[in-house]
Amino acid sequence: MILVGGQRGGGADLARHLMKDENERVIVHEVRGFVADDLAGAFQESYAISRGTRCKQHLYSLSLNPPKEADPTPELLVDAVNRAEERLGLSGQPRAIVFHEKRGMDGEVRRHGHAVWCRIDTDKMRAVQMSYDRPKLQSLGRELYIEHGWTMPRGFVNSKETNPRNYSLAEWQQAKRAKKHPAQLKGMFQDCWAISDSQTSFAHALKEHGYILARGDRRGVVAVDHKGEAFSVRQYVGISPKQVRERITDMDSLPDVANAHHAAAKIVTDRLQELQAAQSRTATAKLRRLADERRRKQITQREYVRRMRDDQKARLHKEEQQRQARIKKGWRGLIERITGRRRKIEAENRAAAEAAWQRDSGERAALEVLQRSARQDLLKRARAENSFRKAVRSELWEDIRRIEVPKPCAPDPDCEKERGTYGREQRSKAERPRRRSRGRNGPSPGR
Repeated sequence: MILVGGQRGGGADLARHLMKDENERVIVHEVRGFVADDLAGAFQESYAISRGTRCKQHLYSLSLNPPKEADPTPELLVDAVNRAEERLGLSGQPRAIVFHEKRGMDGEVRRHGHAVWCRIDTDKMRAVQMSYDRPKLQSLGRELYIEHGWTMPRGFVNSKETNPRNYSLAEWQQAKRAKKHPAQLKGMFQDCWAISDSQTSFAHALKEHGYILARGDRRGVVAVDHKGEAFSVRQYVGISPKQVRERITDMDSLPDVANAHHAAAKIVTDRLQELQAAQSRTATAKLRRLADERRRKQITQREYVRRMRDDQKARLHKEEQQRQARIKKGWRGLIERITGRRRKIEAENRAAAEAAWQRDSGERAALEVLQRSARQDLLKRARAENSFRKAVRSELWEDIRRIEVPKPCAPDPDCEKERGTYGREQRSKAERPRRRSRGRNGPSPGR
């Protein structure tokens, strides 16, 4: 049941809206706590009381919308109003309840309800604080859907909301063994039950979360996870055994606990193997890209080195020609030899050649450093990717080995008792051999 509420003023407009003729039938079911016996007078009375306070929104209006498949009786709607009143902290406040019967688009007449409270506490002369009313109404609506077995709309399902139902110590311990929060675990079961309308859809909804629907030994219908832990459907959904039997109509088609454990564990291991294969393909593709990048980098570096050597060789040849041009020939060269100038020019040429060689060597060394750094960066990335691939693969293998997939049992009682979680129970007292009772004087006579 979808519950929509909010605080408001304008009692006269609200009374006219609730008594509109557009409804097939309007029933004023209850007017409690007011002197007036009609809606307009009651809401006017609430407004008069609110004048003694600073409250402007002195009313709280609640709409109760049952689903299409429901046939809400007045008792059911009044019970929902009473529970909402308790959740909202409006217990004992004056209220009015109105039922509407309206014809829908399909021509069918459906009933829904409205409840309006006066928020003014006359003893303290202040308005009742309405904090977190929407989550409270949503949790109550979820409870009503589950208790009456109605199909919950998908947009109304929210597994992250805290489950309004309490859980026992046994449920807490079982959820702890499964390493899950008990409230979230119960919320998941209730959501799967609410969004399904048959045994097949309920089994598929549980399978999406990694649970296999199975028949238990003493607890009727259970859901088994990959660890072999069996959760009672009746207990975790919070319904009666009759509701379970109405939904689970073919118990013989369900596997036993041992086979369900095998199926659930196989689902997890198959998924882990798929993840391992996908991770291996991804890592291989990354390593292949790094290898291709390293080859392209190697070709580029070699080409750059070849071009540098060619450029340096051409530059050295040009500089050598310039130095040789400084040395004169003929009579001028003879004069430079006699005056000693040629010796000085040759010394300058040797120094220039040595400087050119040092310059070219420095350029080659700097290029080598840059290229080595680039190669080391690629090598470091490849090593990191390889280490990550090995770590993930090892972790996945460890998880796969940790999840022991039991062999499926043959459909006989002895195999179920040997492998099933509930089959490990000891034999009943009737099956156990009776012990001989010994008194103080030994065995009793006749034994």
